[in-house]
Amino acid sequence: MDKYTLRRQLKAARNALRPVERRQAARASLRLALRHGLLLRASRIGFYLPQGGEFDAHPLLNQALCMQRECYLPVLPRRGRVMRFGRVGRNTRMKPNRYGIPEPIDAKPLRARQMDLLLMPLVGFDLEGYRLGMGGGYYDATLAFMQHRRLWRKPRLVGIAYECQRVDTLPHEPWDMPLDAVLTERQLYRFNSSRP
Repeated sequence: MDKYTLRRQLKAARNALRPVERRQAARASLRLALRHGLLLRASRIGFYLPQGGEFDAHPLLNQALCMQRECYLPVLPRRGRVMRFGRVGRNTRMKPNRYGIPEPIDAKPLRARQMDLLLMPLVGFDLEGYRLGMGGGYYDATLAFMQHRRLWRKPRLVGIAYECQRVDTLPHEPWDMPLDAVLTERQLYRFNSSRP
């Protein structure tokens, strides 16, 4: 199945979830993240603000702030597709980007390579760790530097999704960066790979 058709089907499945199911899923994913120590080994963590039916990462963000982790949100560039990450806290000033998504106003946003952990939204994922995004290419461009690393690398890439967004196999391109894990309301999928 092509990416366009998959995106349409997986978005429909995600959007069919009732608000109560979404809230329960967000709480369940937080419990799983804590049980697996997902937030423990990272000082700088990149999050996202959910848009258009994406999995709600607010409980994870609030927990990380309570744990005194440095938390960041994507900041779109004026030109190109390589995002930076602005620090966020309880009283951070925000402004909407060109898509209407709030971004922190940060004088010196960080590069992705400065993050320890990057929690990413997705439309779908497969059991090899490939992610189907919205199709804008922002995460692909932002993480392109990781294609050239053979040994140690950061950030760890963790997708956040509903279980209904899992498929057996996704079409992927040579530049697609596989995830290290995906967190759903049911489990933390860890992907076996040559990546440390």
